[in-house]
Amino acid sequence: MSQSHDNVIVLRPAGGLLDLDLVAVWRYRELLYVLVLRDLQIRYKQAALGIAWAVLQPTLAVLIFAIVFGHFANLPSDGLPYPAFAFAAVLPWTYFSEAVRRSATGLVSDSELIRKVYFPRLIIPIAAALAPLVEFACTLPVVLLLLAWYGVSLSWHMLLLPFFVLIAFLAALAMGLWLGPMNVRFRDVGHTLPFVLQVWMYASPVVYPLSIVPERWQLLYSLNPMVGVIEGFRWSLLSSDSASIWAIGPGIAAALVLFAAGLLFFRRMERFFADVI
Repeated sequence: MSQSHDNVIVLRPAGGLLDLDLVAVWRYRELLYVLVLRDLQIRYKQAALGIAWAVLQPTLAVLIFAIVFGHFANLPSDGLPYPAFAFAAVLPWTYFSEAVRRSATGLVSDSELIRKVYFPRLIIPIAAALAPLVEFACTLPVVLLLLAWYGVSLSWHMLLLPFFVLIAFLAALAMGLWLGPMNVRFRDVGHTLPFVLQVWMYASPVVYPLSIVPERWQLLYSLNPMVGVIEGFRWSLLSSDSASIWAIGPGIAAALVLFAAGLLFFRRMERFFADVI
């Protein structure tokens, strides 16, 4: 815990498990900005296509899904054009998976910074989860153009899209708060994460509609936070009546619980970072 008095930083022991020191995170907001900017520069500065990769990757994924799952497998899309149906889910999933990957490995990547300089360690997973939002913002206009191409009109539902973006951010940050400290102690996390995210994608309604999940399993299935996020995106972007409002609530609740518990877990573990990282 830190307190600032006339440009002097006073370090003191944390007051307890619930003492999250969020004020210090706000005080170091300039560092947060620098870390987000650094992440984007490292990722795209020497890439020939630059930030265009942020648009190209999900677009190619949707093209493959449309051919394999929409055309060959003929999966239902609840009466919507399959590319639009898939892109409305690929958009939040691409953000979530990238944010989880970066926030889960960020502590180890910034190990030298952690060992040498004091700052609220919570800034690292927050910055890692914020950076992919820039890529999300670059991809969203492509989705809107695709919807216009297929004649899918927007409605007032679009006004609630920022809320579902926030839930996606909290869900990704929650996973980073859990996996980041685990990765500090057990580097196996970094090796297994790509496989876990791949399985998680197929356990979420990205390439198929929620309606194909048996009704008796839908409540349990909806505890997956990304079910609520994806259904919320489809409801917002596609004005889809088939999007299950009942599935959105449990997913949002699960994301908030994971986030709150993740804050406590991260706070408990951060005292050991510099010793074992």
